[in-house]
Amino acid sequence: MNKKEQLLLLVIALVQFTNIMDFMIMMPLGPQFMRTFNITPAQFSLLVSSYTISAGIVGFICSFFLDRFDRKKFLMVTYAGFAIGTLACALSSGYHILLAARIITGVFGGILGAQVLAIVGDSFEYSRRAFAMSFVSAAFSFASVFGVPFGLYMAVTFSWHMPFVVIFGFAVVVLFLIYKFVPELKSHLHDRSHHKTGAAVFSLFKDANLLMALLFMMLLVLGQFTIAPFIAPYMVYNVGFTEHQLTFIYLFGGAASIITSPVVGKIADKKGKLQVFIIAAALAIIPLYLITNMMRGSISYALIITTLFFVFISGRMSIAMTMITGTIDLKRRGSFMSINSSVQMLSAGIASLISGAIVTQLPSKELVHYSYIGYIAIISSLLAILVATRLKTESNVDVLK
Repeated sequence: MNKKEQLLLLVIALVQFTNIMDFMIMMPLGPQFMRTFNITPAQFSLLVSSYTISAGIVGFICSFFLDRFDRKKFLMVTYAGFAIGTLACALSSGYHILLAARIITGVFGGILGAQVLAIVGDSFEYSRRAFAMSFVSAAFSFASVFGVPFGLYMAVTFSWHMPFVVIFGFAVVVLFLIYKFVPELKSHLHDRSHHKTGAAVFSLFKDANLLMALLFMMLLVLGQFTIAPFIAPYMVYNVGFTEHQLTFIYLFGGAASIITSPVVGKIADKKGKLQVFIIAAALAIIPLYLITNMMRGSISYALIITTLFFVFISGRMSIAMTMITGTIDLKRRGSFMSINSSVQMLSAGIASLISGAIVTQLPSKELVHYSYIGYIAIISSLLAILVATRLKTESNVDVLK
């Protein structure tokens, strides 16, 4: 890998890091938002879901014309919009203004993920693409380990505005790096078949196996994102965490995932992806139940359980994504993965709305009915295992063609 390729990967990873950081920081800020704006759990869940729902809708729309523009120019425009949306979050003075800012940020943030995948796919041949993808994907773990704890520390030390100020400042630097180090990517424009993109996208919905794959993703997301938005508020109001101690949840969980995810991936390649997925998904049920039924007590015990949540959830998701890529041939994979990302975002938004409608807060600030959310997550996880056994995957078939 030459220096230009290394710089390109670094810049793209930074784009992904800031995008994920902006999304993830909302959840640990839950206690501050609920206290500052005096909002209900349902209103907080709307703050979280507004980003994912707008991202999912716009991401699907963009799958029809994403391939009609120079990758670099489209990335710069989209990332600039994302930065402006983040600045609007930082400057928000009330709940409804922040809600509108989150929708704007989601509109642009939802497109960035698909563009990152497209740029990596265009820039690296298949024999080197796995490493490039894994490098960019590491942005999620680093956001968990470094970004979220740092952002939460800034919010607790100063105010909830500060993490968004920092992300905006960082995004301005990244925008310059995109201009400087990302080359023009126009080779895909020579293929006029993109004029038939609409028909090609709709044809994917006629494939029963692909519909099964989308259902699989939806159930997986419901099996984790129903409980994720309220982990931080529940740990503060019900278990006894301070807002400073919330950083350890993401620090320990993210660090453990960085270590275990590659190991799980190697085991899945060796022993079989379906078999390892079933084990990881079944083990994930344990922290799903324990987190949502946890009583006030030991912080150390709670951190062990939340770390297990990160480990098993990230493990099953990475294997699931590999299985999903095996349900579609190479020529149609880009469009399908864009649709899959939209389904993932929309499912996350719906999951957050469901949990917000069920969880309520007592005058003492304690959250109730969180255990119901845990049962929904467990049922969704069990259904995902069932659907996984019915998926038809063909590893490496399209590579040989």
